[in-house]
Amino acid sequence: MAATTQNVAGWLSSERRPRQTRRRPPELVRVAVETGQATLSPPNSASAELLRTIASPQVTSGRLAFEARLVQRARAASLRATFAQRVFDVVVASAALVASAPLMAGAALAVRLTSRGPVIFRQVRVGQRGRPFTCLKFRTMRLDAAERLAAILLADEDARTAFETSFKLTDDPRITRIGRLLRRTSLDELPQLLNVLRGEMSIVGPRPVVPEELGRYGDYAQVVLQVRPGMTGEWQVNGRSSTTYPERIRLDVEYALHRSLARDVSIVRQTIGCVLAPESDSSR
Repeated sequence: MAATTQNVAGWLSSERRPRQTRRRPPELVRVAVETGQATLSPPNSASAELLRTIASPQVTSGRLAFEARLVQRARAASLRATFAQRVFDVVVASAALVASAPLMAGAALAVRLTSRGPVIFRQVRVGQRGRPFTCLKFRTMRLDAAERLAAILLADEDARTAFETSFKLTDDPRITRIGRLLRRTSLDELPQLLNVLRGEMSIVGPRPVVPEELGRYGDYAQVVLQVRPGMTGEWQVNGRSSTTYPERIRLDVEYALHRSLARDVSIVRQTIGCVLAPESDSSR
């Protein structure tokens, strides 16, 4: 009987042992979900931990539970901020549309006179809850941009690798001369004020991505899609073209988890500073 008891105890011990090696959810999300803190800079390099899990995902039961809590947290934050942010969006977008009307007219004229093609570029992007919408921008690329891109990726392996990594090209030859100016000053995005008024975008939010790009977000896509994409956001005021793709995802996830009206106002202020002192980023 004693031997049998020892065998059973040994068997139970061996069954439990693998559970001890299960990977714990990142500290960042545990703190955010369980305590509701409004900051994503807890001790022990939590932001770095989230960034690491984005760059090197692992499918475990702990990770699946962690991602489910992330989605719940982002949904709750979205519901709390919905009314205040919508009022903020409508007021700011309406005022900006009136104030920027002369700039928009000048930009439209410049696009029309300097290159063939439509003034407005329309592209399907992924919106809140995964709903597709048509994102508006002033056209900054040549009409044969798709053909040029295919030729570049076919002939240049380095360019192909860079594009597959970040969906961008350095010194992109598809961009027109006036397009570079519009991108550098962010004037190409002014038509998105109409997207904001239509309720498809917000003034502040995650980056609006094309359907093909959404796969890069992995399971974090469901977190980011809990909120409307924005004209500006954490990525635009935190390095923009100098950030890595996993870093962009981390910034979008952090915003979705901790959005608030005060945070939006702060990002808008920083965006104005970035527009007045633009960085060279013709690749976006």
